[in-house]
Amino acid sequence: MAGAAALPPAPGPTPTTTLPENHPIGHPLFTRIRLATKSDIPHIHKLIHNLAAFERLGHHCSATESSLSSTLFPNNPNPSPPFHSFTVFLLELSPTSTPFLSPHPTSSLFPPISKSFNFDPPISDPESHLFKSSETDSIVAGFVLFFPNYSTFLAKPGFYIEDLFVRECYRSKGFGKMLVAAVAAQAAKMGYGRVEWVVLDWNVKAIKFYEEMGAQIMKDWKICRLSGHALQAYYANAA
Repeated sequence: MAGAAALPPAPGPTPTTTLPENHPIGHPLFTRIRLATKSDIPHIHKLIHNLAAFERLGHHCSATESSLSSTLFPNNPNPSPPFHSFTVFLLELSPTSTPFLSPHPTSSLFPPISKSFNFDPPISDPESHLFKSSETDSIVAGFVLFFPNYSTFLAKPGFYIEDLFVRECYRSKGFGKMLVAAVAAQAAKMGYGRVEWVVLDWNVKAIKFYEEMGAQIMKDWKICRLSGHALQAYYANAA
């Protein structure tokens, strides 16, 4: 499942830490993008299934917490460092900055990206109790999962975004753009050549959003996929 489509159709308000004079003070919302850890698997699992439902592909989603844990965070004595295998950025939100004042255990591997916003009226999150972070007193609002690929034409590695998802009540606020920008910035920092993802052709809002971000929609390319019985048949024939 490649789900880089479920995000807002247009950029949200400009992040700010200070407000201009006479600007009406709204309700602050502090955000942080950080590396996910194994303890985040329950939230990642719920987000993936929400994404599958959004894409009308829930019947194809068989991921479990156990299968995600064993593949994203395997018990390996020499695990791959972040960005050299499957990597997940998690988006956390809080009405106060307190949860984000202390460094996260993964901060040495990836300094978290923090921004503040002001919204009026405040965002209502009816599922906040289901997405409360296990590590901080904050709410998980979205994620992006990506991994390295390679371009022979550029002779450079890049990143492929497999899943990008922002929960419904937080869409059209600029948070999807933050997640894509975090991956793009990391790719540029590492000297990578490009970042790629796919979008469902019916999701015209997401297509417009990506184009506004500067992404080129590759209309001449189609995804080819071997999976399930078709994939297993090759193993059976080779045996």
